Amino acid sequence: MFWKFDLNNTSHIDQLLDREGVTLRELMEEEDVLQECKAQNRKLLLFLSKDHCMQELVTLITEEPPADLEEKTRFKFPNIACELLTSDVALINDKLGGDESLLEKLYHFLEQEPPLNPLLASFFSKTIGNLIARKTDQVISFLRKKHNFISLVLNHIDASAMMDLLLRLISCVEPALLRMEVLNWLNEERLIQRLTELMHTGRDEERQSNASQTLCDIIRLSRDQANQLSEVTEPDPLLTVLESQENVSELLKNMFEGERTEASVVNGTQVLLTLLESRRSGLEGLMDLYSQGFERSYTVNSSILRAIEPHLKDFQQLLLNPPTRSAILTTVGVLEQPLGSARLHVARLVASLLQTCDLSICQEICRLNTMDLLLDLFFKYTWNNFLHLQVELCVASILNHSAHSDHQNPGLQNHEERPATGTGSQVNEGTPGQNSTSDPANTPIQDLFQHCRLVQRILDAWEENDKIQAEGGRRRGNMGHLTRIANTVVQNLEKGLIIITCISTELPEDCRGRWEGFVGETLRETNRRNTVDLVSTHNLHSSSEDDDMESPFPNDLSIQQAFSDYQIQQMTANFVDQFGFNDEEFSEHDENINAAFDRIAEINFNIDADDHSANAAAFEACCKERIQQFDDCEEEEDIWDEKEINYATQIKSRSRYNPGWTASFSETEVSSSSAWGGSPQQEGEGPQDTNWASFTEFQPFSR
Repeated sequence: MFWKFDLNNTSHIDQLLDREGVTLRELMEEEDVLQECKAQNRKLLLFLSKDHCMQELVTLITEEPPADLEEKTRFKFPNIACELLTSDVALINDKLGGDESLLEKLYHFLEQEPPLNPLLASFFSKTIGNLIARKTDQVISFLRKKHNFISLVLNHIDASAMMDLLLRLISCVEPALLRMEVLNWLNEERLIQRLTELMHTGRDEERQSNASQTLCDIIRLSRDQANQLSEVTEPDPLLTVLESQENVSELLKNMFEGERTEASVVNGTQVLLTLLESRRSGLEGLMDLYSQGFERSYTVNSSILRAIEPHLKDFQQLLLNPPTRSAILTTVGVLEQPLGSARLHVARLVASLLQTCDLSICQEICRLNTMDLLLDLFFKYTWNNFLHLQVELCVASILNHSAHSDHQNPGLQNHEERPATGTGSQVNEGTPGQNSTSDPANTPIQDLFQHCRLVQRILDAWEENDKIQAEGGRRRGNMGHLTRIANTVVQNLEKGLIIITCISTELPEDCRGRWEGFVGETLRETNRRNTVDLVSTHNLHSSSEDDDMESPFPNDLSIQQAFSDYQIQQMTANFVDQFGFNDEEFSEHDENINAAFDRIAEINFNIDADDHSANAAAFEACCKERIQQFDDCEEEEDIWDEKEINYATQIKSRSRYNPGWTASFSETEVSSSSAWGGSPQQEGEGPQDTNWASFTEFQPFSR
């Protein structure tokens, strides 16, 4: 170690502290002040914990530095002060959390008029958040005495640091009983209702966005902690309010009241999507949503669905008349009327609602012709893959739901206050939004095939794309998703489902013929091209009669097609929150070690073991050319079988270094076969060149 020869063990900070009249600013100029603080330098900590030093540190993080300072050094000392206060040193935490005058000075920062300096707001939030985690009792007690604390925080919600502060109050308080007290206090302060009010169309967009994100984070945090803290039986009061029909109705009212702006629609829909989302862990749950369809197992509070249902017509109007957007330039040309975030979020909401398999919701969507409108957008915006994915999820949900219409609906069995109802079953008349009839228009699967003309649209779009490509044009961007939709329809037809089969037979005669030809030829060929075989191209060239050796590698087209198929797998909006591994994925089970990655892409290995193939013959010829085979005897025996072996040796024992020492090995009588599976040497035969050592030519040792 280089430093073991350093005889000067005293740091420069210690030398400064030994000097009279040293100031806090002088210490903060030192580069290693933070390291010394975290290393528990006793002299430094005693100095920093003095009253005047603590007051100055708090002042630095709560008051604007002079404007005449150079910009790159203006916030240098406030940043160092924040790091010192949050260095997680017990002496500093005790001093800051136990001195009410310091807490009052910190709290005074919130009493300023908005907007706050975002950098100082982050320093303040980090310091208070550290105290909430380390000095929980003192800080919570102090904040609860401040009756306007929540009002001041929400007044500055346009600063993202205030959103972080609220989340720390919810997630960083321990133990569980104290956390429940804090949640009850926040509920008494009507935190959720006041955040919902900020979602009104007339509010500032930055406030709307932060309020929406705060509500989404509270939902996820509350659900996660409810699953982890099994010892707490009392329900989370904030989550209870969030999932209540009254609060969801108020949110929807704020979204659609007055002028409908894209910001209010997007931010409000994000909260609804979070309320409807399932909490699945690992890559498998993230990447395989559409294939699971309605079989996803999660609980949806019926009050959420009942609040959304009356406003489905408002979302329908957004699809027809979205907020005005100006034309944009894309890589494929100018888009005069972009799809927009509002309509994309409506499509995401419809997909989530269909995945709940709620009968009343599905019937209302059919009555409004929502799926027909989404399919119109699917074929109009051929380059918007975000929209294509949501429409594909809608179709998959409807088809999967119809596949189990004769069984109890698993999507409804988890809904509160709702009977398990299958397609076409009777429900109580007079219940708003739940009147089920035998009208085909109210059945999602019939609406999809008859009114929306799904089969005809697939065929028309495919033929139009083939025509464009034949003229030298570019392949349309929605063809990958259209292929998957067509495959989903075919798979359900192959299962022999009564409902889908009956509907398909009602298609016009010419349409049925086109569909059968499309499935038997065009779709099959497309699926064959999309199959990647890394070991052998035998499947890709099954129709070829060329006897030449084929390349063992796939061509570029196959690789590009496989990558395109991988790209269009689902990437949800809450990707960051859902991405990760759970504890089970790290368990020591060999059979599960690759389970999380098995569905990312399907790669089928097909090795042709036919010895008579051209490839196999060429391989054998090459091996014989390069490798000299051993001369094995015709009679195959197990070399490990125990055999009786007799050795007759006559050895004259001599000193190792005696020049007259000799070794004599007489004929060895061995059983009929050699221990190595070979035949014994016959009498009269000369010595064979077997590459074994000859002991008869052994020479005596010499010094």
